[in-house]
Amino acid sequence: MLSSFPSPANDYLRFPIGRPQLPAAPLTPTGRAPYLQQLAEFPALLKAAVERAGPARMEQPYRPGGWTGRQVVHHLADTHPNLYSRFRLALTEDNPTVRPFDEQAWATLPDVAVTPLAVSLALLESLHARWVILLQNLSEAQWQRTFYHPRYQTTSTLEQALVQYAWHGQHHLAHLGLLGQ
Repeated sequence: MLSSFPSPANDYLRFPIGRPQLPAAPLTPTGRAPYLQQLAEFPALLKAAVERAGPARMEQPYRPGGWTGRQVVHHLADTHPNLYSRFRLALTEDNPTVRPFDEQAWATLPDVAVTPLAVSLALLESLHARWVILLQNLSEAQWQRTFYHPRYQTTSTLEQALVQYAWHGQHHLAHLGLLGQ
């Protein structure tokens, strides 16, 4: 059974694929497979989305008050290494507390405006290759290891994190699909 985060009405532009649906009970290996596939395919799908949008639209926000396509891509390159590290921490420590960061502030740092998108795309391609290899080799017990997120005051299993982080990639792919609409 899946549980969802509360969803305010009319937030399609902010959450074009809806809010994440987290598993309430452990998944089987077959149940995890689609999420692992999403993580594996994500870098190629992101690169294709950037190419479809084109350079001019990547400089536009995907919604009023939202990030530009450029900021979204660099946000992914900022966030996904942190997400990968959470897995490694949970696998090597007992219920570690992960460190949150100010995503909005990171999206406005000066490197975001000048770093070529190809740099972040390459980072994500390598990171996801390594991340997926790690995940494909976890035991059933390791999938149930946990970490604590102080901003949300939640403890998540690695399995729940897999679902949420696969959603995160699809969520931002959908944002890039909104560019120019």
